[in-house]
Amino acid sequence: MKLGSSLCTLNVGGRRFSFPVDLMKRFPLSRLSRLHRCVSESELLELCDDYDRDRNELFFDRHAEAFSFIMLYVQHGKLRLVPHMCELSFYSEMLYWGLESSDLQPCCQRRLDDRMSDCFVHFFPEEEPRGPEKPQSRWLERMRRTFEEPTSSLAAQIIASVSVLFVVISMVMLCASTLPDWTAAETLDQHRIIEGVCIGWFTAECLVRFLVSRDKCEFVCRPLNIIDLLAITPYYVSVTVTILTGENSQLQRAGVTLRILRMMRIFWLIKLARHFLGLQTLGLTLRRCYREMVMLLVFICVAMAIFSALAQLLEHGLDLEAGNQDYASIPAACWWVIISMTTVGYGDMYPVTVAGRVLGGLCVVSGIVLLALPITFIYHSFVQCYHELKVRSARCGRSLSAEFID
Repeated sequence: MKLGSSLCTLNVGGRRFSFPVDLMKRFPLSRLSRLHRCVSESELLELCDDYDRDRNELFFDRHAEAFSFIMLYVQHGKLRLVPHMCELSFYSEMLYWGLESSDLQPCCQRRLDDRMSDCFVHFFPEEEPRGPEKPQSRWLERMRRTFEEPTSSLAAQIIASVSVLFVVISMVMLCASTLPDWTAAETLDQHRIIEGVCIGWFTAECLVRFLVSRDKCEFVCRPLNIIDLLAITPYYVSVTVTILTGENSQLQRAGVTLRILRMMRIFWLIKLARHFLGLQTLGLTLRRCYREMVMLLVFICVAMAIFSALAQLLEHGLDLEAGNQDYASIPAACWWVIISMTTVGYGDMYPVTVAGRVLGGLCVVSGIVLLALPITFIYHSFVQCYHELKVRSARCGRSLSAEFID
């Protein structure tokens, strides 16, 4: 659908803004750029509140002053908060027009982050309205929620509890299988039976979740589902290799491979992230704070290179014959630096010279400071992620309750 003449008028909160139609599609505002992809007036009205065909005027019931500041960003490339306007209200206007908090200037972005942290308010993308579902689709959607969302219903809670129980049992059996007393034939047979039951449950659960998923390709690409596959596959590989080579195979390489594959079942613990909010918060925090984590790693590596080189010089390099042999090389000194910076201090190696001890004190103090610098950002991100997931879970619970009542 063409937007009338070459000039289009946007009426935002009673204030008119006129732009050429060709210029509007180049705006960094997703809502305005999507207007050119509308093929009917009904699709056009999904993006605006009203449309006057005669005057080629689009009406938006939004904050006019906020849109003026957004248009200044379009013209000059700098987006700032509106004075005397709530930061959260302006952020809501930004999301409506298709902008993100990263588009703000750093000073304004810090104000918005502080406000959101104080109020624990989080915004979520608007879900596209769906048409009426068929009975079969509705049944599949209920099955999907039952297996994907542990808090969606009583049946989902029961399935989640059973899944957690099997994870705990499998981990206990994995740890117990390394004990010397578990080498008896009867004990090994019981272990194989319990392990087979656990694997059967995990396999059935994964297959059902795959069959009822909306998008099969997206399901396969999800990190948690990849972890499920990595946890389940080694069992079938080890069973196949055992059948082909025998229990008392002389192929040592195959025996090592089997032990490695069986130990990969430790990935089952990550399955608990699907049922516990705390693990989900940890994963979301690590994903959002990867820059801070990289910065922390860079700090540690730089300090390790400096202190290890100085420690090797002071403890061994100045006197090659009578020097401290624990610091004979820089890689060996790196181990001492990392356990000193993290204040672990195993005591397996330590400096004996006065200069080395002074360097050790500086290493410990600098380690405390360097580790503390990015921790503040990670902590605030963890708090925000936790409250965001709580709000999302509560909102999902309310929508499911309303659907159940209807």
